[in-house]
Amino acid sequence: MNKDKKVFVELVVVVALVGFGLWSLSKNSTPVVNNNVANNQQVVPTEDTSVGSIDVGAPAASLSYAQALVKYKDARLQLDESCQGNPDKMTFKNNALLMVDNRAPVDRTVHIGSVFSIKADGFKIIKLSSSTLPATWWVDCDKSQNVATILIQK
Repeated sequence: MNKDKKVFVELVVVVALVGFGLWSLSKNSTPVVNNNVANNQQVVPTEDTSVGSIDVGAPAASLSYAQALVKYKDARLQLDESCQGNPDKMTFKNNALLMVDNRAPVDRTVHIGSVFSIKADGFKIIKLSSSTLPATWWVDCDKSQNVATILIQK
């Protein structure tokens, strides 16, 4: 290959790599938040402090959604509109806390060790505790079974 063609090919490769790098940097890695809009009002996710939550009885929104996303960034199970878990496999130490994030505009019945409900577009902080370790828990969401797997270790 002559020198001019070689320089041209190298230039094209460099431009492509720079473009890819800029594109990668511009991508936002913030978790997707489904803010459904009804009657021109934005839905603000709040902590569901009903039965099953570690914060039972605390005022709703004692932990904001933004705070919870930061605090539980490595311990968050997101349930999408079709009741599927993301991620679908997680591992935790016994007695760890988990944010269960309902991104659907409907209430969900969830089974993770015990059965509890999560309000529409809400989240709940639960404690993963088992007397027998290691333990494998399958997550059920409404009528969908085994939407995620949680391994609890010592």
